[in-house]
Amino acid sequence: MLLRASRSLSVCPVCGTASRRVHSRYLRKLADLPWEKLPVVILLQVRKFFCVETSCRRSIFTEQLPGTAARYSRRTYRLSEALNWITLALGGQAGARLARRLGLLVSGSTLLRQLRRRARRAPVVAPRVLGIDDWAWRKGHRYGTILCDLESRKVIDLLPDRESGTVAAWLRKHPGSKIVSRDRGGIYAQATRMAASGAVQVADRWHLLRNLSEALKNALSPHHRLLAHAAKSGTGEASTLAPSPQPFVPPWELRAQQKNRVRRFSRYEEVQRLGKTGASHAAIGRQLDLDHRTVRKFLRADTFPEAQRSPRPGIVDPYADYLDQRLEQGCGNVSQLWRELRERGFPGQLNIVRRWLRCRRGYHPTSANVVPRKAPPRISVRQTVWHILKETPSAQGYLEQVYQVSPEVAVVARLAKDFFRIIRQRDVTALQPWFEAANMTTLAGFARHLVRDKDAVEAALKLPWSQGQVEGQVHRLKLIKRQMYGRAGFDLLRLRVLQKA
Repeated sequence: MLLRASRSLSVCPVCGTASRRVHSRYLRKLADLPWEKLPVVILLQVRKFFCVETSCRRSIFTEQLPGTAARYSRRTYRLSEALNWITLALGGQAGARLARRLGLLVSGSTLLRQLRRRARRAPVVAPRVLGIDDWAWRKGHRYGTILCDLESRKVIDLLPDRESGTVAAWLRKHPGSKIVSRDRGGIYAQATRMAASGAVQVADRWHLLRNLSEALKNALSPHHRLLAHAAKSGTGEASTLAPSPQPFVPPWELRAQQKNRVRRFSRYEEVQRLGKTGASHAAIGRQLDLDHRTVRKFLRADTFPEAQRSPRPGIVDPYADYLDQRLEQGCGNVSQLWRELRERGFPGQLNIVRRWLRCRRGYHPTSANVVPRKAPPRISVRQTVWHILKETPSAQGYLEQVYQVSPEVAVVARLAKDFFRIIRQRDVTALQPWFEAANMTTLAGFARHLVRDKDAVEAALKLPWSQGQVEGQVHRLKLIKRQMYGRAGFDLLRLRVLQKA
């Protein structure tokens, strides 16, 4: 395709003077979007002009093509834009494969090079309201930092780690942020104090409530026996229970469990041996390819901690009463029972029912007077925390009984509900009296941590900013990171996150 410019004059890019004096002509070869998957090449005739301004330092200039192609470019603007969007969506090699299917002949290296060239032209500017949070490159091992503009709802930069020195260096290089929203971690608070001491720090309200629930859980944990007794007594006197059938475990599954136990026990012995040498938890984890939490659990255990396997309810359990009734009536045909269950809405297959009945047969009550009854519900400490903070109507009887037996728990629960109300209603005036009241209870540690960060907590109640937008950007970052798994590093991840923002 042969084209030429139709304008009679052109403007000098140095002095801005219009000129009609043509010096010469030459051809530019530009790649354009394909037509019916066929590559399209444009031969564009471009002119050079004399600059008529005698004082201009450039005597000859080439006419510019705004909206068509950039200087020295071999692709049109619309082709470059299409390749950029493909690279942002898929990356280098995957983007090149899609481009070839669309008729765009380009390599993965070219796509990445074009994306990096475009990113260099976009400067990073510090926003007025900055949101900072961490993101996991590899959870439990390696973390980075994401920085967002909360007003424009865009990611402005990614940092390769979450060290306070790295964040402080970024803040010094990009001054101007007036408000910094962060979670309750001390890393970003310290970095903000080091490099942006004049900025107002805002603690995230969701993290404050999460810290409250953890503090309340730790305060209630010593009273777990009291909670269990209150939950049991709330259901009335326990009647005689029918013996539960032992679950049927196939031989192959028993062999696999035994093999896993041997492997786990050997790792436990190896951790104990390395722990006696004085090696750190992280070093032992790297050597044995174990998480540092597993290493800590093995080192703290006096004996080998057996794996705890709690049976999960199956899809046959809702139909247990009907099957027991049919078994008592003498029906032992598995296929017949399965067909009857299918009529009642059972979604599973025949083998699931056969396996369930295999462990159910041979189970009979020891006496005709025994009435099977479900075991009393067990309420964990975390569930109790949830009932207290949400004031669940169905759990008020249980909570009243707990409060009656333990006045200490009643005081802690009242303080927790007061703090929950303070955060939800943004009641700044009630914050200081709450600190003073909490110092006399088991929530004193939580209150002391809040006092150290009191300015940020008060700002969270006065200002509308929070980490919600940052958490959403972290979620999007994880999606992009998993698309790139095994094919790219931090530099490409940063480019894709920033360009998509």
